[in-house]
Amino acid sequence: MKIQWLLLAMPVLLAGCSPSETTTESQPAQVAQAAESASNDIPRGPNGKPDLNGIWQAMMNANDNLEPAPPKAAYQLVPGDFVPVPHPDIVAMGAVGAVPASFGVVEGGTIPYKPEALARRDENAANWLERDPEIKCYMPGVPRANYMPHPFQIFQSESAFFIAYSFAGAVRNVFLEDPGPAPLDSWMGQSHGYWDGDVWVVEVTGLDDRTWFDRAGNYHSYELKVTERYEMIDDNVIMYSATMEDPQVFERPWTINLPLYRRLEEGFELPQFKCVEFVEELMYGEYRKGGEFEQRLREEMQEDQ
Repeated sequence: MKIQWLLLAMPVLLAGCSPSETTTESQPAQVAQAAESASNDIPRGPNGKPDLNGIWQAMMNANDNLEPAPPKAAYQLVPGDFVPVPHPDIVAMGAVGAVPASFGVVEGGTIPYKPEALARRDENAANWLERDPEIKCYMPGVPRANYMPHPFQIFQSESAFFIAYSFAGAVRNVFLEDPGPAPLDSWMGQSHGYWDGDVWVVEVTGLDDRTWFDRAGNYHSYELKVTERYEMIDDNVIMYSATMEDPQVFERPWTINLPLYRRLEEGFELPQFKCVEFVEELMYGEYRKGGEFEQRLREEMQEDQ
């Protein structure tokens, strides 16, 4: 009986232990099939291209600082007795006004500023309360709109590509044919998109030089050109990158990379955050009847008399 069992088992053992040409040759094909399967798992439109429709959001604090940075007591500090302390207009906010650490999303870690431009960035940071356009609810520009702590929605079809942002009601109509140079600079610039394989590429020009990249004072000039790449890696994640070119401010082009996540709450809709009305007191409070402006005007008139 033992001999019979051995005779029956030997072919099975030999087949399992001896490498066959068929198995060896099929391994590269299996790897290719697995990669193709992952690519095919993403949702696609009628034209076979990835379907980017949905509400997306960056779940990180790139808006605080694109570069790696430790936490600090406030976005704007002033000299203290021993260490810098929060600006008087921020100190009452305590931990709510503090800045968390930034992991950083810049390839290489550092934005390649020209020396004179770096000095201006540091000056921006030292005067954050007065200069950051986000504080005044100005539209955030590109790429900042995509990683602010607010969601945005992509509307995609074969004949149109449109992005609506929660913050400040900003929108972008992405041209599918190159419209040529932007007729004028604007907060959100002019966008032209096209497919590079399964990657959606958007070139953005004509950006207003008053927009910033983050709350750390990182900025650009009117010569900025942004090239975005949206690569869908599964149903709920887009790998987003943006390459910045601005010969007036930077020594060379530089790139950021970060994931965008689909909002999955049932029935979730893009919330409105039209913040202009929230900053009316900040922007125009002094012009109220009986306000500081009227008082100053009266004092000047009395001095003239």
